[in-house]
Amino acid sequence: MDIVYRIGHSLYLNITNRCTNTCSFCVRFKTDQLQGYNLKLAAEPTMEELIAAIGDPDQYREVVFCGYGEPLLRLPEVLAVAKYLKEKKVTVRLNTNGHGNLIYKRNIVPELAPYIDAVSVSLNAENAEKYQELCQPEFGPDTYQKVKEFILECKKYIRRVTVTAVALPEMDVKKMEQIVTGELGVTFRLRHNDDIMKEKSYGK
Repeated sequence: MDIVYRIGHSLYLNITNRCTNTCSFCVRFKTDQLQGYNLKLAAEPTMEELIAAIGDPDQYREVVFCGYGEPLLRLPEVLAVAKYLKEKKVTVRLNTNGHGNLIYKRNIVPELAPYIDAVSVSLNAENAEKYQELCQPEFGPDTYQKVKEFILECKKYIRRVTVTAVALPEMDVKKMEQIVTGELGVTFRLRHNDDIMKEKSYGK
Protein backbone atom coordinates (compact mmCIF):
# COMPACT_ATOMS: atom_id res chain seq x y z
CA MET A 1 0.00 0.00 0.00
CA ASP A 2 1.16 3.55 -0.69
CA ILE A 3 0.39 6.24 1.87
CA VAL A 4 2.03 8.91 -0.28
CA TYR A 5 2.24 9.14 -4.05
CA ARG A 6 3.99 11.60 -6.29
CA ILE A 7 2.51 12.87 -9.54
CA GLY A 8 4.40 15.61 -11.34
CA HIS A 9 5.69 18.13 -8.81
CA SER A 10 2.98 17.34 -6.23
CA LEU A 11 2.95 14.82 -3.40
CA TYR A 12 -0.41 13.33 -2.40
CA LEU A 13 -1.21 11.95 1.05
CA ASN A 14 -3.45 8.89 1.06
CA ILE A 15 -4.60 8.93 4.68
CA THR A 16 -7.89 6.99 4.55
CA ASN A 17 -10.02 4.88 2.23
CA ARG A 18 -13.18 5.74 4.15
CA CYS A 19 -15.65 8.22 2.69
CA THR A 20 -19.02 9.73 3.60
CA ASN A 21 -20.09 9.55 -0.05
CA THR A 22 -20.64 6.47 -2.19
CA CYS A 23 -20.31 8.12 -5.59
CA SER A 24 -21.42 5.96 -8.50
CA PHE A 25 -18.49 7.23 -10.60
CA CYS A 26 -15.70 6.97 -8.01
CA VAL A 27 -12.54 5.34 -9.35
CA ARG A 28 -11.86 3.60 -6.03
CA PHE A 29 -14.68 1.16 -6.85
CA LYS A 30 -12.94 0.22 -10.10
CA THR A 31 -9.29 -0.22 -9.12
CA ASP A 32 -6.83 -0.01 -6.25
CA GLN A 33 -4.15 1.32 -8.61
CA LEU A 34 -3.29 4.85 -9.68
CA GLN A 35 -0.31 5.41 -11.98
CA GLY A 36 1.51 2.44 -10.50
CA TYR A 37 0.64 3.21 -6.87
CA ASN A 38 -1.51 0.92 -4.73
CA LEU A 39 -3.93 3.17 -2.81
CA LYS A 40 -5.78 0.37 -1.01
CA LEU A 41 -4.81 0.82 2.63
CA ALA A 42 -4.31 -2.15 4.94
CA ALA A 43 -4.34 0.33 7.84
CA GLU A 44 -4.64 4.09 8.15
CA PRO A 45 -1.22 5.72 8.60
CA THR A 46 -0.31 7.58 11.75
CA MET A 47 0.88 11.19 11.75
CA GLU A 48 4.43 9.96 12.36
CA GLU A 49 4.25 7.52 9.44
CA LEU A 50 2.97 10.24 7.12
CA ILE A 51 5.71 12.69 8.07
CA ALA A 52 8.35 10.00 7.62
CA ALA A 53 6.93 9.06 4.21
CA ILE A 54 6.90 12.70 3.06
CA GLY A 55 10.64 13.01 3.59
CA ASP A 56 12.03 16.34 2.44
CA PRO A 57 8.94 18.39 1.47
CA ASP A 58 11.01 21.10 -0.24
CA GLN A 59 11.21 18.95 -3.37
CA TYR A 60 7.48 19.34 -4.04
CA ARG A 61 5.49 22.23 -5.45
CA GLU A 62 2.69 21.31 -3.04
CA VAL A 63 1.56 18.57 -0.70
CA VAL A 64 -2.05 17.50 -1.10
CA PHE A 65 -4.39 15.63 1.21
CA CYS A 66 -6.09 13.43 -1.38
CA GLY A 67 -6.29 9.66 -1.63
CA TYR A 68 -9.01 7.08 -2.01
CA GLY A 69 -11.17 8.49 0.79
CA GLU A 70 -12.26 11.67 2.56
CA PRO A 71 -9.28 13.22 4.39
CA LEU A 72 -11.41 15.20 6.85
CA LEU A 73 -12.57 11.97 8.46
CA ARG A 74 -9.10 12.21 10.05
CA LEU A 75 -9.15 15.87 11.01
CA PRO A 76 -6.59 15.63 13.87
CA GLU A 77 -4.05 14.02 11.53
CA VAL A 78 -4.77 16.56 8.76
CA LEU A 79 -4.22 19.44 11.18
CA ALA A 80 -1.05 17.97 12.68
CA VAL A 81 0.60 17.10 9.37
CA ALA A 82 -0.49 20.36 7.73
CA LYS A 83 0.93 22.31 10.67
CA TYR A 84 4.25 20.47 10.27
CA LEU A 85 4.28 21.26 6.53
CA LYS A 86 3.48 24.95 7.05
CA GLU A 87 6.36 25.20 9.52
CA LYS A 88 8.50 23.96 6.61
CA LYS A 89 6.93 26.68 4.41
CA VAL A 90 5.34 24.11 2.08
CA THR A 91 2.17 24.86 0.10
CA VAL A 92 -0.65 22.64 1.39
CA ARG A 93 -3.84 21.76 -0.48
CA LEU A 94 -6.87 19.87 0.79
CA ASN A 95 -9.13 17.91 -1.55
CA THR A 96 -12.45 17.15 0.12
CA ASN A 97 -16.09 16.30 -0.48
CA GLY A 98 -17.05 19.22 1.77
CA HIS A 99 -18.68 17.15 4.50
CA GLY A 100 -16.32 18.26 7.26
CA ASN A 101 -18.82 20.39 9.15
CA LEU A 102 -21.40 17.62 8.95
CA ILE A 103 -18.94 15.05 10.26
CA TYR A 104 -17.97 17.11 13.31
CA LYS A 105 -21.21 19.05 13.80
CA ARG A 106 -19.33 22.35 13.95
CA ASN A 107 -17.59 24.78 11.63
CA ILE A 108 -14.09 23.33 11.27
CA VAL A 109 -12.92 25.75 8.55
CA PRO A 110 -11.30 28.23 10.99
CA GLU A 111 -9.27 25.31 12.38
CA LEU A 112 -8.03 24.43 8.89
CA ALA A 113 -7.35 27.97 7.72
CA PRO A 114 -3.93 28.56 9.38
CA TYR A 115 -2.45 25.49 7.67
CA ILE A 116 -4.27 25.12 4.34
CA ASP A 117 -3.33 27.30 1.34
CA ALA A 118 -5.91 25.90 -1.08
CA VAL A 119 -9.00 23.75 -0.89
CA SER A 120 -10.73 21.83 -3.65
CA VAL A 121 -14.29 20.71 -2.98
CA SER A 122 -16.07 18.14 -5.16
CA LEU A 123 -19.71 19.03 -5.74
CA ASN A 124 -20.57 16.96 -8.84
CA ALA A 125 -24.19 18.04 -9.29
CA GLU A 126 -26.19 21.18 -9.94
CA ASN A 127 -29.01 20.38 -7.50
CA ALA A 128 -29.67 18.45 -4.32
CA GLU A 129 -31.72 15.70 -5.95
CA LYS A 130 -29.02 14.85 -8.46
CA TYR A 131 -26.30 15.03 -5.80
CA GLN A 132 -28.25 12.60 -3.64
CA GLU A 133 -28.65 10.19 -6.55
CA LEU A 134 -25.05 10.34 -7.80
CA CYS A 135 -23.10 10.71 -4.55
CA GLN A 136 -25.36 8.92 -2.04
CA PRO A 137 -24.11 10.91 0.98
CA GLU A 138 -24.55 9.30 4.36
CA PHE A 139 -25.94 12.55 5.79
CA GLY A 140 -29.02 12.52 3.58
CA PRO A 141 -30.77 15.00 1.27
CA ASP A 142 -29.64 18.16 3.08
CA THR A 143 -25.99 17.38 2.32
CA TYR A 144 -25.84 19.32 -0.95
CA GLN A 145 -26.84 22.58 0.74
CA LYS A 146 -24.41 21.93 3.59
CA VAL A 147 -21.57 21.39 1.12
CA LYS A 148 -22.35 24.74 -0.49
CA GLU A 149 -22.30 26.36 2.96
CA PHE A 150 -18.92 24.71 3.62
CA ILE A 151 -17.60 26.18 0.36
CA LEU A 152 -18.75 29.65 1.41
CA GLU A 153 -17.01 29.24 4.76
CA CYS A 154 -13.82 28.21 2.99
CA LYS A 155 -14.09 31.33 0.83
CA LYS A 156 -14.01 33.46 4.00
CA TYR A 157 -10.85 31.93 5.42
CA ILE A 158 -8.79 30.22 2.69
CA ARG A 159 -7.03 32.03 -0.12
CA ARG A 160 -7.74 29.63 -3.01
CA VAL A 161 -11.03 27.76 -3.25
CA THR A 162 -11.95 25.58 -6.22
CA VAL A 163 -15.10 23.55 -6.79
CA THR A 164 -14.74 20.53 -9.03
CA ALA A 165 -17.18 18.31 -10.85
CA VAL A 166 -16.69 15.18 -12.90
CA ALA A 167 -18.22 15.62 -16.37
CA LEU A 168 -21.14 13.20 -16.26
CA PRO A 169 -23.96 12.83 -18.81
CA GLU A 170 -26.48 13.60 -16.06
CA MET A 171 -24.93 16.98 -15.21
CA ASP A 172 -25.84 20.35 -16.71
CA VAL A 173 -22.33 21.77 -16.97
CA LYS A 174 -23.47 25.30 -17.78
CA LYS A 175 -25.77 25.38 -14.75
CA MET A 176 -23.03 23.90 -12.60
CA GLU A 177 -20.59 26.61 -13.61
CA GLN A 178 -23.19 29.32 -12.95
CA ILE A 179 -23.72 28.00 -9.42
CA VAL A 180 -20.01 27.81 -8.65
CA THR A 181 -18.84 31.10 -10.16
CA GLY A 182 -22.04 33.08 -9.61
CA GLU A 183 -23.77 31.90 -6.43
CA LEU A 184 -20.65 30.67 -4.64
CA GLY A 185 -18.15 33.05 -6.23
CA VAL A 186 -15.23 30.62 -6.48
CA THR A 187 -13.26 28.91 -9.24
CA PHE A 188 -14.85 26.03 -11.17
CA ARG A 189 -12.92 23.08 -12.59
CA LEU A 190 -14.53 20.41 -14.76
CA ARG A 191 -12.88 17.01 -14.67
CA HIS A 192 -13.30 14.22 -17.18
CA ASN A 193 -13.86 10.75 -15.79
CA ASP A 194 -11.85 9.03 -18.53
CA ASP A 195 -8.83 11.21 -17.74
CA ILE A 196 -8.79 10.85 -13.96
CA MET A 197 -6.45 7.88 -13.96
CA LYS A 198 -3.87 9.66 -16.11
CA GLU A 199 -4.05 13.24 -14.80
CA LYS A 200 -0.75 14.84 -13.90
CA SER A 201 -2.34 16.53 -10.89
CA TYR A 202 -4.90 13.98 -9.77
CA GLY A 203 -7.40 15.17 -7.21
CA LYS A 204 -11.05 15.25 -6.29
